Amino acid sequence: MIDLHAALGKAVRGRVRFDTATRAMYSADASNYRRVPIGVVEPLDTDDVEAAVAVCSTYNVPLLPRGAGTSIAGQAVNTAVVLDFTKHLNQLVSIDPEARTAQVQPGLVLDRLRDAARPHGLTFGPDPSTHNRCTLGGMIGNNACGSHSVAWGKTVDNVHALDVLTYSGERLILGPGTPTAGRIPAALRELGDRYGDLVRTTFPDLTRRVSGYNLDQLLPQNGVDLARALVGTEGTCATVLGASVRLVESPAARALALLGFPDAYLAADHVTVVRELGPLTIEGMDAGLIAALRASNPAETASRALPEGGGWLYVEMGGATRAEAEAAAQAVVTAMKPYTKSALVVSEPAQMRALWRIREDGSGIVTRSPDGGEAWPGWEDAAVPPARFGAYLRDFDALMNQHNRKGTYYGHFGDGCLHVRIDFDLMTQGGIATFRSFMEDAADLAVAHGGSLSGEHGDGSARAELLPRMYPPEIIRAFEEFKGIWDPANRMNPDRVVRPAKMDEDLRVFVGMPTIRDEPALAFAHDRGSFTRATRRCLGVGKCVTESGGVMCPSFRATGEEMHSTRGRARLLFEMANGQVITGGWQAPEVEEALDLCLSCKGCKRDCPVGVDMASYKTEFLAQRYTGKVRPAAHYTMGALPRWMGLVSKLPPRAVDALNAAARSPLAAVVKKLGGITPERSIPTIAREPFTNLRTRQGVRSSGAEAGSRGRILLWPDTFTNHFDPAIAVAAAAVLESLGYTVELPPRDVCCGLTWTSTGQVDIARKTLTRSLRTIEPWLAAGVPVVGLEPSCTAALKADGPELLPHDPLAALLSAGVRTFAEVLVEHVDELRRAAVGPRQRALVQVHCHQHAEIGTDADGAVMAALRVDAEVLDSGCCGLAGNFGFEKGHYEVSMACAERVLLPAVRAADPDVAVLADGFSCRTQLRHAGTREPVHLAQVAATALGLQSRQQIPQSSGGVGMQCRQASCSHSDTQHD
Repeated sequence: MIDLHAALGKAVRGRVRFDTATRAMYSADASNYRRVPIGVVEPLDTDDVEAAVAVCSTYNVPLLPRGAGTSIAGQAVNTAVVLDFTKHLNQLVSIDPEARTAQVQPGLVLDRLRDAARPHGLTFGPDPSTHNRCTLGGMIGNNACGSHSVAWGKTVDNVHALDVLTYSGERLILGPGTPTAGRIPAALRELGDRYGDLVRTTFPDLTRRVSGYNLDQLLPQNGVDLARALVGTEGTCATVLGASVRLVESPAARALALLGFPDAYLAADHVTVVRELGPLTIEGMDAGLIAALRASNPAETASRALPEGGGWLYVEMGGATRAEAEAAAQAVVTAMKPYTKSALVVSEPAQMRALWRIREDGSGIVTRSPDGGEAWPGWEDAAVPPARFGAYLRDFDALMNQHNRKGTYYGHFGDGCLHVRIDFDLMTQGGIATFRSFMEDAADLAVAHGGSLSGEHGDGSARAELLPRMYPPEIIRAFEEFKGIWDPANRMNPDRVVRPAKMDEDLRVFVGMPTIRDEPALAFAHDRGSFTRATRRCLGVGKCVTESGGVMCPSFRATGEEMHSTRGRARLLFEMANGQVITGGWQAPEVEEALDLCLSCKGCKRDCPVGVDMASYKTEFLAQRYTGKVRPAAHYTMGALPRWMGLVSKLPPRAVDALNAAARSPLAAVVKKLGGITPERSIPTIAREPFTNLRTRQGVRSSGAEAGSRGRILLWPDTFTNHFDPAIAVAAAAVLESLGYTVELPPRDVCCGLTWTSTGQVDIARKTLTRSLRTIEPWLAAGVPVVGLEPSCTAALKADGPELLPHDPLAALLSAGVRTFAEVLVEHVDELRRAAVGPRQRALVQVHCHQHAEIGTDADGAVMAALRVDAEVLDSGCCGLAGNFGFEKGHYEVSMACAERVLLPAVRAADPDVAVLADGFSCRTQLRHAGTREPVHLAQVAATALGLQSRQQIPQSSGGVGMQCRQASCSHSDTQHD
């Protein structure tokens, strides 16, 4: 393929990528299937597409147009040249509110179209759960549907015209009013005439028929619409260069009627009743989905809003006003009262978003059990007439029992479309034989109920082989003729829809079985002790390749590169484990490059629907890679920071002053170069006296009428707070003592081991944590709460500890017993509300990534409300510093790009009297280095609100602002102090 690579590189102005890393990353989509592509082309424009297609045609190689790569049936993987439209051909060309149409390029993300249409009161009706990353070209290719098809139909119902290119180089504009002369239009019309009667009698009459080609669009009663006939062809016929799509009126307000039924069967039985009430959507969930959600994420709270039941319907209603939408939703509740167990109406936007997230993340939630059990797609979206849906569900459950399979389901109940992930064994020959047998029986069951093998996701590799069970042989021949009219050479995404590959070929986990030794340094308890099992956790749904929202994935949002997404890294690790494309094992340079820009923020652990934990995978990779080898300098400097700070703590204040002065002198450049620190960063100022020394000198301090009455608390003096921001610990102790706690400290330095863990120095991290656990064992044995102030260290004690020391009961005790400062204060919100003094405060809040991932912020929000702090929690993702990351050489640009997305612009735009609250040391350091106002910790905000500052003797913090400088408020309007 060297000649092909060279020819494409010469003909195309966009990037042409035949490297092993790219081919590995594009070898899978969101399905069970894997095929390694020949190469990937990122065309700059339609001229580039035409040039690439011409070269592929000359070399007679297969071609695959691809969008976000989120196809669940295997349409987006093939041994072909991949045309990736997401990088450049991704614009909204125009929007016509009067005509209610939009001109789009194939790589345009759906949400960008919806955002542009919203000011006009319009939207694009089809809305898959991947709406914030799926592309219009991909939706056209798969005939995507989504939650609102009850009201607005499938993609085929919303396509007006298409600009397409065939493999042989013919360019056609298809749609109403376009020329119908030419070889392809004439042949399609003749095909429609010849097979029309058979299409009318054999195509199932239901709204969610996605399987097969849209031959019904060639019928006169459908206008012989050639554009719509091409929708859903899965890239097997032509390449879409552009589209004109229909927009629909979007209600100004919406409300959810949440209907709880005794079980999912009864929910399905009543969808036809609900359909008569004019809903926008009718979505269903089984109790198993909610149970899986709560088991995988015990801290989540959204599902608690669901009414009592064992199966639920989400019924969304619209209106011109919120009151009108609420009234429509209430009418649904009233009408369904005889059939439901419980019901309620939700119209508050944030609560509705949280509830919708449960449904949208369903595919990931039910794919992995908390103990690492695996479930897979394959038979995940058959559709039957809604009136038969309840009966189909009962028969489908009986079929799963017959095959000894388990699955949790949800879906578009209003359209009779079921989504399910099933615990297939795809790793053994016997398991794969059972998979085939189940799929064949499931196809027969759906057809028996008058249904379609696919109601949304298409056929791909998963179901195309089963099409003869749904259609007669004549229709299968018609599909082959349809494909042949467009692509006589059979080079467009071959082996899909017609003359398909076997559904049990190319199964990703079977053809990619691991070859590396699976003896991980970490426990990988959620993956049954297996690193290679963890590499299978990524399904490819692509939530990590979104432009905004949540924490995942900061480096992808900074670079736009698949390699720097959670999905891209997971794919490379999977390929590293099987050794077929990535052949270097733990020394693979492709994997090293991908993980180098992983911030270890842990955002994926919470935001990824399947809980991919790339921070742990990076730790494991580094641990294995550097076993017995010299490590990067940063691992010895920043990776061992607690050790160095322990030495510094023994120095007198004058010596610390000298160190700080040296860090601001020309000598710092030499130190940074030797230590692997990027030259753009300044070295944080060390406190003249750590909190532990100050506290030891002062002794235990108690205040208030009930001093010590609420029992003991062990304050965890983490390295960052203790040595750089001791003012925070002083403030925290003051607040806790004012509430009646006796605040105690460990008798010697303790450490969670985080810096060693994040740099893959697992053995040292394990020894460090073991020593710390033995130090605080008396407090753990006595049940004394351990309170952390630094979110990353608190999260490490909660989550990393059991991974490092899975068999140490003290690690489990600490994991269960460690609490954040806010989690202590939240038990006293009434008292805090009464004790708060001074005016209300406003604050921007930057949540530390590890707190987001491991702990949550509900307690913080309640405490700030009690303290009369009006908090705006930024949806800013990672600050970009991320512990060592932002200090390491080569990371500065990405680090600052992360901060400049949301955080720094928001801080700069804030009024001077708005505090910037950042509990994480990394977050505060990033803000300080960016030259913004001095950030504060919740402990300092609480001390200010409770009027406790004037009583405290506060040492200088690394930001150079003592708390005594901020007695009036926590706003930091006086941030220029040194």
